[in-house]
Amino acid sequence: MNYGKKGASDKQKSLISKSNRFGRKLSVTIFKAFIACFLAVAVIGSCAVIGIVRGVIDSAPEISTYDVTPKKYSTTVYDQSGSEITKLVASGSNRIAKSIDEIPKNLQNAFVAIEDERFWEHNGIDMKGIIRAGVVGITSGRFSEGASTITQQLLKNNVFEGWTEEKSLTDKFKRKIQEQYLAIKLEKSMPKEAILENYLNAINLGQNTLGVQAASLRYFNKDVSDLTLSECAVIAGITQNPYRFNPISYPENNAERRKKVLNNMLEQEYITQDEYNEAIDDDVYSRIKTVNTEIVSSSVYTYFVDALTNKVMQDLQEQKGYTQTQAYNALYSGGLSIYTTQDKEIQTIVDEEFADPSNYPDGTEVALTYRLTVTAKDGTVSNYSEESLKNYFKEIDGISYSLVFKSEEAAKEQVERYKEAILTDGDKIEEAITLTPQPQASCVIMDQATGYVKAIVGGRGTKQASLTLNRATDSRRQPGSTFKVVSAFAPALDTAGMTLATVYDDAPYNYASGRPVSNWYSTGYRGLSTIRDAIVNSMNIVAVKTLTDVTPQLGYDYLLKFGFTTLVNTRKQANGTVLTDVTQSLALGGITDGVTNLELTAAFATIANGGTYTEPILYTKILDHDGNVLIDNTPKTTTVIKNSTAFLLTNAMEDVVKYGTGKSVNLGTMPVAGKTGTTSDYRDVWFSGYTPYYTASVWGGYDTNDKMASSTSFHKLLWKKIMTRVHTGLERKEFSVPDNIETAVICKKSGKLAVAGLCDADPRGGMVVKEYFAKGTAPTEVCDTHIKLATCAVTHLPASPYCPEVNYDSDQVFIIRPEGSEGVTDDSQYELPPDYTQNLCPIHNSPASSIDPNYYYNNLPTYTPDGSGTTNENNNNGSTPPNTDTNNGGGTNNTTPDAGVNSVLDTNVPPGQRGRENEHEWENEAPTNPPIP
Repeated sequence: MNYGKKGASDKQKSLISKSNRFGRKLSVTIFKAFIACFLAVAVIGSCAVIGIVRGVIDSAPEISTYDVTPKKYSTTVYDQSGSEITKLVASGSNRIAKSIDEIPKNLQNAFVAIEDERFWEHNGIDMKGIIRAGVVGITSGRFSEGASTITQQLLKNNVFEGWTEEKSLTDKFKRKIQEQYLAIKLEKSMPKEAILENYLNAINLGQNTLGVQAASLRYFNKDVSDLTLSECAVIAGITQNPYRFNPISYPENNAERRKKVLNNMLEQEYITQDEYNEAIDDDVYSRIKTVNTEIVSSSVYTYFVDALTNKVMQDLQEQKGYTQTQAYNALYSGGLSIYTTQDKEIQTIVDEEFADPSNYPDGTEVALTYRLTVTAKDGTVSNYSEESLKNYFKEIDGISYSLVFKSEEAAKEQVERYKEAILTDGDKIEEAITLTPQPQASCVIMDQATGYVKAIVGGRGTKQASLTLNRATDSRRQPGSTFKVVSAFAPALDTAGMTLATVYDDAPYNYASGRPVSNWYSTGYRGLSTIRDAIVNSMNIVAVKTLTDVTPQLGYDYLLKFGFTTLVNTRKQANGTVLTDVTQSLALGGITDGVTNLELTAAFATIANGGTYTEPILYTKILDHDGNVLIDNTPKTTTVIKNSTAFLLTNAMEDVVKYGTGKSVNLGTMPVAGKTGTTSDYRDVWFSGYTPYYTASVWGGYDTNDKMASSTSFHKLLWKKIMTRVHTGLERKEFSVPDNIETAVICKKSGKLAVAGLCDADPRGGMVVKEYFAKGTAPTEVCDTHIKLATCAVTHLPASPYCPEVNYDSDQVFIIRPEGSEGVTDDSQYELPPDYTQNLCPIHNSPASSIDPNYYYNNLPTYTPDGSGTTNENNNNGSTPPNTDTNNGGGTNNTTPDAGVNSVLDTNVPPGQRGRENEHEWENEAPTNPPIP
């Protein structure tokens, strides 16, 4: 540096130089401007930041205690005794609330130790945690370190539910700012314990479980209050990443996380070293694996639950006015409690019998359901179904395939053969093969007194998924002869003036269209038969004649009252054809769409319940999440038939089981009434029946509607085995007899009062039975169908009504068929000879004869229910009904069976013995049947 005189002079000049002074001033000015700008920017920036933050905060949602409380909960289904059956869960709703007092301290501490160690000290946000996360982010370049408190996480899960859809960093920071603001606000209004409780009930813990109770049940099958320290650490370890730390899918990852949880708990002095060591040594994952296997195997809803969910969905919409979406959300996310009518013991019995291979025909077949998607090299996608496969083989082999195969191997062979024919190199395929055992079956059991459905099985074989085909409630199948009782005979007895003793001629008969009505026994006709006979032996022609007389419309109307909803009044087809079930074939179950097992069971339960129909009930009540009654499912009842009609049908159907087509279902120790049903070619087989306790129906058939063997009776075997077990230990009861029932001894060939020496002398055996009648409907006329040949004592020619004295040949008893009867029946060989009336006595042929022409008619002996004979004067004009008293002649009708004449047609008793137990009491009555006029 120059310190000389010249240097000093230069320096002085420089200082006072105008240019230099300007430069210095400019620099200072620029500096000041920069500082001012900086300060302005800082202030403006700060204001902007504050404004933005304030705007973010102002846009934060308003919260209350309600807002942070979890709102989606799984629905619990209970059986009739209050035991849990299952849970109905939608994604995001598998949650079961628990109070903080019910959650073990170890579990509370585990979550605090691993998620928010300063939870009990901070005011909602953890500044130390935020700084730590910031430092780690700056030094590593990755801002992945968590800093959210438990309070913030609660807000994120219950208030900011859409955070998983955030698309930008801005959205994330906005939500974080709001979280922190609301966390501070929340902690001022809610105790820490309440915040922790809500958090533990809300947190996602994998496997579609939300909250610690759902997780405890899912992983350990125990209540959360019973968790050990080791198990608590497993659950707390899931939280950070429910997928990666899933103890089922990735037990090794969860094990590392569990160890960290335990380490934190030890460091934070929540547990001792001994407790730590014990927990570390616990083989907890083997227990999780075992529980998972059990839960997965039972995760598919049962047929009962399938039917229940459909019914609840329907009722929520119809009774509560919910939309379909609202009903679905309420059912699967509303935390409802549904109390069902299912009897777990009965359901178990039905399940076990349906799973027993010995209850089905040998050589079980399988039905194929097939889906194939083929993606060719060029990206073209083609879809194929089993119908495509079926059509292909029909074209190639020239035969029709029903897609029912003798074995799974045979079905798979055909699938492979089909694939070889249509696939080319480079094709990519996706296929789904379902093989279902055949024939199939379904079962419904009801308590007829309440309408409560106790058990449902909608098919045999392993149920692969929830809400699949339920053959008990969804499949509509032809009911066959089970319909005879409800469509024809019920209205006939109830309102058409007929009785169980009403006689029809089982003889050749055609529908109105001209098509013959065929009996199930194929050949031959049984002749004059009562309605009881027709029920016992399932006689088609008698059923059709009965319905024709009462009219198909009346039968149809009764079926509606019996609860059938699948009938067709009129349905116009696209081609103009009109379908209707109001036809004569309704008597035999020939209907358009068929019926469901549930509705058929309810119809027979109506008869079992004395004629009162009760809508089938699957649940008794539904409570909302707060325990309030949402739906009180009080049974709806209507009177369909009189109690006397119900008793008469029951009594006749008891004979079906004792002597008729249902003998193989006889329980022996418990009375059973019921009706068999078989459709053409055995495509559907049924047995619907009841005891004094329960009503049950079993259906059998192929899903494909294929024919079955005529010897098929597995449905009866299933019914008997199920109901035998169901009634084990139950006290024997008899079907109750109403007080408006009376009895009379009748002839089975006429339906009228029996005549001594005639009706009991039928060449085929006694035709005398004691029959039940609704009071006031017992017959008052005597049998005019049986006749014994008589000759005039004077001329020895066939006697006329005016012959003063006649001789009878005791060995010659014949019957007279109704006028207009045609065709050969079992009665034909016993008919009165056609030439008999052509040669009557010519001498005594007018009223001028000395004898009263009505003498023979007015002195006919008839039978009372106790088996003794009595002479009824004036019974020709019916002015005095025959005595039907079974007590002491005092006129009071006895309503219970006695040891008199048989009350049923016992087809197992040898000819000549049926209906003749008390024959000795009246066998000496003088036969005084009049000759044919």
